[in-house]
Order: sequence, then structure tokens, then C-alpha cells
Amino acid sequence: MHVLLSAAFVVTWSSGFIGAKLGAGSADAATVLMWRFLPPAAVLVAWAAATASWRGLTARALGRQVVIGTLSQSGYLLTVYYAIQLGVSSGTTALIDGTQPLVAGALAGPLLGQYVSRTQWLGLALGLTGVVVVTAADAAAGTDAPWWAYGVPFLGMLALVAATFLDRRGCPVTPRVALTVHCATSAVVFTALAFALGAAAPPAEASFWAAVGWLVVLPTFGGYGLYWLILRRGGVTRVNTLMFLMAPVTTLWGAAMFGEPFGAQTVLGLAAGLAAVVVVHRGAAPAGAGVTRASGRPARRARTGR
Repeated sequence: MHVLLSAAFVVTWSSGFIGAKLGAGSADAATVLMWRFLPPAAVLVAWAAATASWRGLTARALGRQVVIGTLSQSGYLLTVYYAIQLGVSSGTTALIDGTQPLVAGALAGPLLGQYVSRTQWLGLALGLTGVVVVTAADAAAGTDAPWWAYGVPFLGMLALVAATFLDRRGCPVTPRVALTVHCATSAVVFTALAFALGAAAPPAEASFWAAVGWLVVLPTFGGYGLYWLILRRGGVTRVNTLMFLMAPVTTLWGAAMFGEPFGAQTVLGLAAGLAAVVVVHRGAAPAGAGVTRASGRPARRARTGR
């Protein structure tokens, strides 16, 4: 079941980069993002009002989820869409996002006490190598984007990492409640942004609504929903390691839908990403073994003095 969830997460999350490219051709990023979140937010809020899933949710927990949603959806997506609009390719954006597991792995120990073993660091390095291989040709080709545009998706990656750690350090809520709050928050943020920019009115083209439907079903309900579900079950390092597969899988999407080149580099990078996921998962400490330090040895149990 874990393998199936992981595979579904990779496919649906990577579809978001393709959806951004589909939407960028028909409307402004603020318009696409507004209409991406308004329909699912309305459905989720109506569903929440008709169920008992919100009972016991404190104002503090709700506020925390609003902040997490602002970082993980609003902040992250705005930077991705803006970078693509500036001319940064989807492959290069995925490359920058691919550094997320290394950042998360470095912070998991001091912030959460979830130390990464030597084997897992080896897997993280292998995964980063695969991401670089896949996108090296695209990045070397050059685009019309200004130099500072490549820092935009990096800020989004940091926002998603911050949201992940904020969620793990607090009292977690169910993935359903989290997704509802996050989508409602993003709907408010992007609606306000679209109206401020005078871009709230959607175009009449069928391609726009096809892109919106794609984004609602696949990356929003699929990708984000599975992200928080796998985070609950597998922890920070495991869910972030799957990000190594986003760049090569996004390239697969691009080859299938837009005729973008798909060659030996993509195959090699995808193989490295898959190997990285296997290595990181096998390098994790078994349940009940305690926290694993960076040296790969189980942590000693602290004395209580009693």
C-alpha cells in the first residue's frame, strides 16, 4: 500500500508542473490560481460543515493550519507559477525543488530529532545526482528569464519545507481537515491577489477550464492530499525523498503531452531517483529502534535521573 501511495503522490504532484504550463498559455498566473482553488475550497468547506470532522479543533490548531496552508500552497505555488511566467522552464523549476530533500534532511535532526543515517544521506546524494542529470541539458540551454528569476522557485521550496516542519512540530490534524483549511486559505489569498491585479475574470477559452480541471483533480486533491497523508505515515525524510522523482517524471509528462525531448539522460536520472528512494527507505531505523543519529547508530536512551 505504501508503494502505491508513493507512486500516486509522485504522479499527481508532478502533474502540477504540467498544469502550470497548460494554464500559463491561457491566463495570468493569479487567474489560474484563483480558479484552481475556489471550486475545491467550496466543496471541501461544504463537506466539512456536513460532517463531524471539525469537532475538537481548537482556534490555535486552526490558526496553525492557516499558516501552514499559506506557506505550503499559496507561497509555494505562487513562486512556481511566477518563475514559469518569467521564463524559467518547468524542468529547471523541478530541479530547484529537487533540493528540498537535502534541506529537509539537514533540518530534521535539530528541529524534530529525526536524524538522517549515513545510508540515507547516501540516498539523498544519489537522488540529487539524478535530478541534476535530468535537468542539466535544459538548464544549460538557457532561457529568456532574468538571472534573479531562478531564485524565485527556491523561495517556494523553502516555504514548503517550513510548512512541513511547522506541521510536524505542532499537534497534527487529519489530512482531510488540513487539506480543507489549506485550500480555503489559498482560495482567499489568490482571489484577493487576482482582484488586486484586475485578473479575476476567467477567459472563455476551453483550454483554460481544462487546465483548471486538471489542476483541481490531480495536484490539488491528489498531490497535496497524499503529501500530508504520507508525511503522517512516513515522516519528513521519506516524503521529501520522493521529491527526487519529480524532475524526471515531469520530463515524462512533458514528452507525452508536449513532445519535449526524452532521451538517455532522463532514463538515467529516473533510475537514480528510484534508487535514491529505495536507499533512503532501507536506511531508515526500524520501528522502536529510537532516533537514528547522523552517524547511522541508534541514539542512546537518555537517563531520567529517577
